[in-house]
Amino acid sequence: MNVVTPLPSIAAGRRHTVSLTSDGTVMAVGDNKYGQCDVGDWRDIVAVAAGNVHMATNTGNAHTIGLKSDGTVVAVGWNMHGQCEVSSWRDIVTVAAGWRRSVGLTSDGTVVAAGRNNEGQCEVSGWRDIVAVAAGDWHTVGLKSDGTVVAVGNNQYGQCDVGGWRDIVAVATGYLHTVGLKSDGAVIAVGRNHIGQCDVSDWHDIVAIAAGSNHTIGLKLDGMAVAVGWNKYGQCQISGWRDIVAVAAGCAHTVGLKSDGTAVAVGDNAYGQCEVDDWHGYQLPGTKNQV
Repeated sequence: MNVVTPLPSIAAGRRHTVSLTSDGTVMAVGDNKYGQCDVGDWRDIVAVAAGNVHMATNTGNAHTIGLKSDGTVVAVGWNMHGQCEVSSWRDIVTVAAGWRRSVGLTSDGTVVAAGRNNEGQCEVSGWRDIVAVAAGDWHTVGLKSDGTVVAVGNNQYGQCDVGGWRDIVAVATGYLHTVGLKSDGAVIAVGRNHIGQCDVSDWHDIVAIAAGSNHTIGLKLDGMAVAVGWNKYGQCQISGWRDIVAVAAGCAHTVGLKSDGTAVAVGDNAYGQCEVDDWHGYQLPGTKNQV
């Protein structure tokens, strides 16, 4: 099975938003208490990820990861559990950021992780043939080249019960749920569903997915977007979006990248994390072919 994995060009954390520009630099807006937006000197970046944390957690700790064109990784932000200690990583082809954790996929299909491991969410050293990774608050998910999925970490709500999934081409993780995009454009989800964040069974023609803490976003083939789940801050109010080519979901906000390189955002904006109206020329999603 040939899986084409888009490189993440936008990312949303709990209180900040990050975007990759066409010249390999990065811009960030929002909460910068721990330096998670200090990306102004980054160069030659090809993908970004932003650490998230559930709204119920009072601390705003977060971090940002950047993948460089040479396969090395940089990180800034909160580092209490060593989640920013990624300078030794090599041959990385994509990155993911969870709560107090960083995950990297290497060119040989193996996975590395740094940071909090209390629930076994960093126990990925035995994984093989991985083509994409996603990091939730307490669990980590890997997509294999044959379209199956593996998961480690907290499974209190069945968010790691993905062993029976087949024909998956992309994965996303929220606070306590996991989402999979199938090759036919359908979407499946497992885990906590108290606010309807897993109610995706009627979605079709989906080409990309994103998961916030308690909401799920789908990008459709026609450039429109759909959303289910928690909507207290209007983070699911995206039905009017058009010409979208990439989506990202933070704790309580949602970001979309348009085909003209501009960005849109809705949801919680208490720290300015939705202030993306003046962003222009931002990087459209790249791809890497993994066999």
